[in-house]
Amino acid sequence: MRTLRIGLLTTALAAWATPSASIEQSAWVDGQSMASEHMRVYGVSLPPIGYVRFCERLPNECEPAKARLHRIQLTESRQKELELVNSFVNRIINPVTDQQLYGRVEHWTYPEADGDCEDYVLLKRKMLMSRGWPESALLITVVLDENRDGHAVLTVRTADGDFLLDNKHSKIMSWNQTPYRFIKRQSYRDPLIWMSLVPNERVAVPSSSLNE
Repeated sequence: MRTLRIGLLTTALAAWATPSASIEQSAWVDGQSMASEHMRVYGVSLPPIGYVRFCERLPNECEPAKARLHRIQLTESRQKELELVNSFVNRIINPVTDQQLYGRVEHWTYPEADGDCEDYVLLKRKMLMSRGWPESALLITVVLDENRDGHAVLTVRTADGDFLLDNKHSKIMSWNQTPYRFIKRQSYRDPLIWMSLVPNERVAVPSSSLNE
């Protein structure tokens, strides 16, 4: 069943006909209210190819948890834990592109000493889960940064809002305090399902997904 789920994602990616430029153009068209504490999702999207390949190599890392929390309570101790993990990973991992490190693009993996933004996110997520954080509160998120380049951050879903762990910043910020344009992120229900944050992306919009 696990192999079938990942295989279906790979097939869907191969058949996807929407060019990435069209997603970029529509990424910030009345989609997200900066006054909102939480991001809004618009339906099911496709996962990044790097994440699909990561799950093909390490399928156990992409299985949904049996228990899901809608939003976690952000206590003072949890806030400090987020800051600790974010600053620690940012400090120990040297930023290097996949092209420089592996000779190819979109290679997602757990970094040892060097890595790019997705690798930072994967390691932070893993460290927090090892400390008891539920995976449903830790969602990999794809954005366009201030230079309109692709970038990945870790969204922490809390009752007080959506907060970001970012290798570009040591401070934990609310999603609406960043200059980013939000493209897609994991569903809290299943890490293999990704949700569009773009209103005009050509995707199905199941009504049950609108409160992600």
